[in-house]
Amino acid sequence: MAIEVKIPAVGESITSGVVSAWHKKSGEFVNEGEPIFTLETDKVSTEIVAEKAGLLETKVPAGQEVKIGEVVATIDDSKQQPEERKGEKPRKEAPQEKKKESEAKKKEPEAEKKGVKEEKKAAPEKEKPLSPAVRRVVEEEKLEPEKVPGTGKGGRLTKADVLAMAKGRGKADLSAVASAKTDSRFIRKKMSPLRRKIAQQLVMAQHTAAILTTFNECDMSAVQELRRNKQEEFTKKNGIKLGLMSFFVKACVEALKTVPVVNGRIEDDDFIQNNFY
Repeated sequence: MAIEVKIPAVGESITSGVVSAWHKKSGEFVNEGEPIFTLETDKVSTEIVAEKAGLLETKVPAGQEVKIGEVVATIDDSKQQPEERKGEKPRKEAPQEKKKESEAKKKEPEAEKKGVKEEKKAAPEKEKPLSPAVRRVVEEEKLEPEKVPGTGKGGRLTKADVLAMAKGRGKADLSAVASAKTDSRFIRKKMSPLRRKIAQQLVMAQHTAAILTTFNECDMSAVQELRRNKQEEFTKKNGIKLGLMSFFVKACVEALKTVPVVNGRIEDDDFIQNNFY
């Protein structure tokens, strides 16, 4: 008999929630009282357990919003827990596995030789001499030099080449935010109802509560000493003076690396984690 797993009522004002994670996969056997998924609402996060033992079949994927009383899975209590016979199968399959391993080892040296030859051929094509000015633009704009056509002598890249590429890519950057999910520099995550509620309350508090400014003092003697010692060398190399802002920026970057969740933003119902500084 299939027993329906419904979203339970967890509060008078709560009408929906999100199945944030399944602890058991569809087709797996669950025991009575064993957690099968986590339900998140704008007030609580709770684990829902199996009322009966049986074979689980999920109806909704993780991350989907569901209504109170909605059926999200079924448990077939007529199915018995399968007996574990793991000790017998490996003995029969062991000879086949050994054959596959030996064949794989034979193929590995050949693949490595081919890979080395391909790398040697590809290496000269990727290397392009870049001037300091061109390299600075490439690094700032995150460009790939091998994909930029060079108009200088011998196909070398000029500053105009990389600036033109960066300018042409400017329009595409607007759509990059929308497609942040596919960009390795971003991680887009759906916020849970509880986190959305907290965000709403914080914004409301910012608009309604009194905002105070606090001042903290810190000893900058070591920074001032370093600045005095490196000022002349830095000015000769970069053409500008070494200011305190450089140290402040460095401190902020180190703080973001230590607490990466601060380096993010909220867009609609998504939290976008930035993987750059």
